[in-house]
Amino acid sequence: MEATVELSAAWRTDPGLVRGHNEDFVAVYEPETPDDLSAHGSLYIVADGVGGADAGEVASQYASERTLYHYLRPSADEERGRRLIEAMQAANTDLRQLAAGLEDSRRMATTMVAAAIHEGHAYIGNVGDSRAYLLRGGVLTQVTRDQSLVARLVEEGALTPEEAVNYPYKNIILYSIGSEKRPPIDLFQVDLELGDQLLLCSDGLTRHVSDGEIAGLLLEQPLEVIVESLVRLARERGGEDNITVAVVQYGPRPDVPPAGDEEATTTIYRARPRPVVITEPVPVAAPQTVTRVAPPERGPRMWPVMLVLTLVMIILIVLLWYFIQQTTAL
Repeated sequence: MEATVELSAAWRTDPGLVRGHNEDFVAVYEPETPDDLSAHGSLYIVADGVGGADAGEVASQYASERTLYHYLRPSADEERGRRLIEAMQAANTDLRQLAAGLEDSRRMATTMVAAAIHEGHAYIGNVGDSRAYLLRGGVLTQVTRDQSLVARLVEEGALTPEEAVNYPYKNIILYSIGSEKRPPIDLFQVDLELGDQLLLCSDGLTRHVSDGEIAGLLLEQPLEVIVESLVRLARERGGEDNITVAVVQYGPRPDVPPAGDEEATTTIYRARPRPVVITEPVPVAAPQTVTRVAPPERGPRMWPVMLVLTLVMIILIVLLWYFIQQTTAL
């Protein structure tokens, strides 16, 4: 039971070296009583605002605070994953109403990754390109899937992972809180084991620090030092964006190799691809590491058909014009 497992956490947000202000935001709810723990569990949110000027800064804070508000309201839905997603969707509506009420009608939006931890389970909602990672047994796994243009191109085979690193439009996100009436928010579930660590972060970290380096720091250092070290490393490599990191430890930390042990480092710091997507319910007794609840499948792409129809219409118009010209000449 979660009541017997201690959670500890640390977080840090930093403007970086290029941006004039910080559009990232961290929101945390940690229950103070057993009743609060039973009713809500704990909730950690990292948001990365977009929109320029102060719009992104307002969007990330407002959406995070509204997500907390809606999640903590009395609810008949005991399924924490649905409860989290609906809280994020409600915050999306609130943010759109806030933006619509402004005189300049500026666009306000934010990415968001949120982890609700309750009775040994982590329910992770994600929209945009902020990320959640799981460290278990020395292996770092990216739990979330980036909702970005470059990630979509890699998934479709249009870009290789190597080409994606230098892709000029890699900062374009496909969905966000505030961008549309009901954005497709991904939901992931992780059944936690003692010693697991969850890391939530904005892309200001992952553009400068590799997964292997993240794993190494998570294994070697205390939580408070981990977040400081990750932010400092991103700043040392340019700090091109705001940098935000939150780390949650489930139970005591397992024994790890001492810092500076190169042989152990080579063996244990290995990044693993994202787990296979599971779309059907998994029996409780079955072994389970990460479960992704996939969003509804999108319909077939219509642009090839529309393109062909457009070309046919253009040809018919040209033929009709030619026929009229010939008739007039006679």
